[in-house]
Amino acid sequence: MDARSDRNAIPLAVDLDGTLIATDLLWEGLFILLKKNPLYIFLVPFWIAGGPARLKQAIAQRIDIDPASLPYREVLLCRLRTEHAEGRKIVLATGTPRKFADAIAAHLGIFDQVLATDGLANLTSGRKRASLIAAYGDGGFDYAGNSRHDLQVFDAARNAIVVAPDRHAARWQAAHGAETVPVPKPTLQTIVKMLRVHQWLKNSLIAVPMVLSHEYFNTDMIWECLLAFVSFSAVASAIYILNDFFDLALDRKHLTKRNRPFASGALSIPFGLGAIAVLLAIGIGTGLFLSPEFMAVLGGYMVVTTAYSLSFKRMLLVDVLTLAGLYTIRVLAGAAATGVDVSFWLLAFSIFFFLSLALVKRFVELRTTAIPPGERIAGRGYRTEDQEIVAQAGMASAFSSALVLALYMDSVAVRELYPHPWLIWPLAPIVLYLTMRVWILARRNEMHDDPVVFIIRDWRSQIVVLIGAVMLVIGGW
Repeated sequence: MDARSDRNAIPLAVDLDGTLIATDLLWEGLFILLKKNPLYIFLVPFWIAGGPARLKQAIAQRIDIDPASLPYREVLLCRLRTEHAEGRKIVLATGTPRKFADAIAAHLGIFDQVLATDGLANLTSGRKRASLIAAYGDGGFDYAGNSRHDLQVFDAARNAIVVAPDRHAARWQAAHGAETVPVPKPTLQTIVKMLRVHQWLKNSLIAVPMVLSHEYFNTDMIWECLLAFVSFSAVASAIYILNDFFDLALDRKHLTKRNRPFASGALSIPFGLGAIAVLLAIGIGTGLFLSPEFMAVLGGYMVVTTAYSLSFKRMLLVDVLTLAGLYTIRVLAGAAATGVDVSFWLLAFSIFFFLSLALVKRFVELRTTAIPPGERIAGRGYRTEDQEIVAQAGMASAFSSALVLALYMDSVAVRELYPHPWLIWPLAPIVLYLTMRVWILARRNEMHDDPVVFIIRDWRSQIVVLIGAVMLVIGGW
């Protein structure tokens, strides 16, 4: 018997979570469940008290997963398919509930047997080892795993294959010289993508009240704005991560969002939860150096963004109004941090301007998502036939923001604040240029799915914004 025939005579058992797929279905299932109904959070402690298997089964009974969208380890999966085609018996041995394991096995079509958690018997560690020994004998199987829960199974296997190991499995692998399957490791760029650092530029709106009050050189206000910026940026990144957890299934079906760190499996959910804790500590801790009013605004921002992630983003028009409101909250945060009053004009302009950009975002989704007429975009409240009304509302909001700005520039407040008010009149056509160009490019399918990010990166927009800023400063000099 040659080496290949000898190998094929021995079954290859494969773990699922963290090994075959670059995620953990227990964590994913929990967030799918909470997105379905946040009130399940009150039942989770009782399920945990009943043991791991009780928790897994309670989640599996209430949700379904999409096996086709999961982030599989392609190197390992390719190997399994090859060996299955050569006649080797492939076994899925996992602590995942049988409902999920059977769905994945049916989708892949390469497993000859599935061993999974049934009832209250959690098939991990010693139980998995015992099941495999009972089926194939001690040393009668090869096993691919990744974590400390697999160490006992590694010891009972003829050959161990260590995939993306945690520190316990890595130590075992180094001590025994076991085979490893290489997987990409997270980089600094992965962490930056997780934090969505480019989105922090939105928090520069915090400085708007200070700038409009002409307190450019007030060191106290500048320091307060910097603290508020750090606080909002940290909290915003924490909410972005939480939002990614709730949107894993939807992101994996999206052309670009599927490359996000958690959707692709580059980072684990437990890592993200730790990052959320650190970010919230930084955000809230920094905010405590500012006024109670700022902390109240920050708390409101956290509540609204969480509600948006859980529910509002799926509601027709409520989603875009919420997004516009979240931009305006940043302006209010800057006012609360520095003690500067916010005018009606600024709030009105902010709502209309950012509502237009939020509608651009939905318009682009409608243009780029292939859905039949009458059906809604996954996770949204919009249909294909809504494109035109969304575009009309967006353009109307853009012109309304320019109108508010024009009326403001003819007000008594401007004549009191600006010695040369005529110098800031070009701001109205500048706003129209920015918003109209964004809408034209959106209709040409040349727009980024986030128009704010597009404006930040687009050199023409940068020049126009810079001209507007210079005129604003000179007009108030």
